Amino acid sequence: ELQLVESGGGLVQPGGSLRLSCAASGASRFPFRIYFMHWVRQAPGKGLEWVSSISPEGGTTDYADSVKGRFTMSRDNAKNMLYLQMNSLKTEDTALYYCATSRLPTETDRGQGTQVTVSS
Repeated sequence: ELQLVESGGGLVQPGGSLRLSCAASGASRFPFRIYFMHWVRQAPGKGLEWVSSISPEGGTTDYADSVKGRFTMSRDNAKNMLYLQMNSLKTEDTALYYCATSRLPTETDRGQGTQVTVSS
């Protein structure tokens, strides 16, 4: 299994931006470059919510309606890195953000998460 470590979260005002990163490593049976990858989030008191997905080569992305036009997902397979550029952040974007190898990940196929708090 891939080991995933997210970073880049923090406190930002509404309308601000953040860029999340996810580093993939570990003795996976398959290399990072063949995985569809995903970002999911969990707001306080709520379940996991799928945010975005990217194809293995990075040419195709998909976004939840709630973030479409504001978030951009990308990857660098040479560096085993995944990114989420988040612009025009809203208070409702406050959540723990995970990178994952599944749209509905269990604890074994996601990282530990990075906290994003949008507040004035």
